[in-house]
Amino acid sequence: MPEDQDLATIIEDATFEFTMGDSATAVAKLDAALSEFPESFEAWHALTEVHYFEKDYQQALAAAEKAHALKPDDLLINTSLSRIWVELGDKEKAEKFGAQAKMLGWKQQLQNPEEAQNGFESL
Repeated sequence: MPEDQDLATIIEDATFEFTMGDSATAVAKLDAALSEFPESFEAWHALTEVHYFEKDYQQALAAAEKAHALKPDDLLINTSLSRIWVELGDKEKAEKFGAQAKMLGWKQQLQNPEEAQNGFESL
């Protein structure tokens, strides 16, 4: 990994590669970032989403579990885990993480009622 690139830039570059259809390069960049920054929630979550898109659900699950261990109260990683477990056919685990995501979403709405209200008005 080039020394002049910070972690956020590498994740952005990997996300761009993925968006442009080059999942292999995205995975390589994220793997390189994670070898240097193994505690990066953002990199693990990005890797989760790339693997999920590629239908590599076991790799997606492995990355998601690492991300979840770092930030168990993150709404997005709980949502990702729910989606992965749906694909893997485990309804109970999918529902568990889906319920956790809903609770986290409600918690965010309670903490930011104006944002929640504005979100409803724009529908």
